[in-house]
Amino acid sequence: MFILCVLFLPTSSCKKSSSTTPAANTITDVDGNLYHYVVIGSQTWLVENLKTTHYNDGTPIPNVTNPAIRDTLKTGAYFWYNDDIANKVTYGALYNWWAVNTGILAPKGWHVASYDEWLILITYSGGADAAGAHLKEKGAAHWGTTNISDNSSGFTALPGGNSNLDGNFGDIGVYGWWWSATYSDSHDAFSLMMSPGSTGVNGGRNNPDQCGYSVRCLKN
Repeated sequence: MFILCVLFLPTSSCKKSSSTTPAANTITDVDGNLYHYVVIGSQTWLVENLKTTHYNDGTPIPNVTNPAIRDTLKTGAYFWYNDDIANKVTYGALYNWWAVNTGILAPKGWHVASYDEWLILITYSGGADAAGAHLKEKGAAHWGTTNISDNSSGFTALPGGNSNLDGNFGDIGVYGWWWSATYSDSHDAFSLMMSPGSTGVNGGRNNPDQCGYSVRCLKN
């Protein structure tokens, strides 16, 4: 497996906005979920994992709760970790790669980053051996006491775990897994992984497309 500094965009003075107007440096998805974004080098990334339950054209994404079905899917789906929607606020949803592959999972004006785009982020953030220390959320609140991170990028990666090859859930609070939009072959896609005790980002292929991973979006 393989994986990946950030300045907030300047804000200008303006009149006080109404409660229905998004704050500066935020966007909303088709469901109305609010996300912050951050500029990292030449790229603009969402700070939170994707949470939408609809594609950006309004089509519902199936929420599959049967592990045996999750394990065999060849169509898009999303899952809440442990099938518990309480995990949505902190960790977002887990999506299989087929949902990514639709090309309409990200909010309009955004996309799921390709593997090469992830590598740009990793390189800018110190390279594969160091980037995790700058991309993960700082502190022990979610990653635990072994976490090595200063989050100097503002990317704020969280350990949302995964839905694994047998359709069961694992590794929340231990590992963060993120899909890229890059396919490998008839069964696998490229993804990235971070862990608390490591300063690096691991990435690569050999990630079965029916697995459920987190998704981060990049501005077009």
